[in-house]
Amino acid sequence: MVAQGFTVDLDKPLVFQVGHLGEAYEEWVHQPIVTKEGPRFFHSDFWEFLTLTRWWVVPVIWLPVAGWCISKSVIMGLSLPEIVPLIALGVFIWTFIEYTLHRFLFHIKTKSYWGNTAHYLLHGCHHKHPMDHLRLVFPPTATAILCFPFWNIVKLFATPSTTPALFGGGMLGYVMYDVTHYYLHHAQPTRAVTKNLKKYHLNHHFRIQDKGFGITSSLWDIVFGTLPTTKAPKREQ
Repeated sequence: MVAQGFTVDLDKPLVFQVGHLGEAYEEWVHQPIVTKEGPRFFHSDFWEFLTLTRWWVVPVIWLPVAGWCISKSVIMGLSLPEIVPLIALGVFIWTFIEYTLHRFLFHIKTKSYWGNTAHYLLHGCHHKHPMDHLRLVFPPTATAILCFPFWNIVKLFATPSTTPALFGGGMLGYVMYDVTHYYLHHAQPTRAVTKNLKKYHLNHHFRIQDKGFGITSSLWDIVFGTLPTTKAPKREQ
């Protein structure tokens, strides 16, 4: 593939190649290659390993963390009627975080070498290789790092006893998001709700990539006007 005189060799590790595309990166990364097996990222086997995550790792690691957080609020004396709304609020807040991150960070426009490289690692690789089954969910190491600032943000707005339950709800929302995201790419839904979600998300990948940023729902796309619209066919006169 050639862009601005630079050829991206798909048979070689990609991460340190894509930065050379400059302004052409934006167009290149949104021309998807549909294969289940993704490209190699790094020459180093160690760094390559850190980019690969099977979908089931997410619930196996993070559901117990969510449960532990919620149990901390129980130990601090909160009752079930107090905890359930906090969990629900945490899930709801996550849907907003999901939308915000996807729209404003994952789809940020870059053209510098390091900007392109960072974006490709963060989200560009998913748009270039949307069916890469080992680079679809978020790696646990990266999630663990992000947990610290999010925990501290929650502490600013919640009490010591409500913070764990609220954070646990957000973590539960994250798990639902990542598992749903994998499902939409690789499963064959049979129910109307999941069929529509799959169609909605694949439309974001293959048709209108600057709309439809919600994964688990279209709520925030509706609120902020990023819902994809389908033009009605013109009637013949």
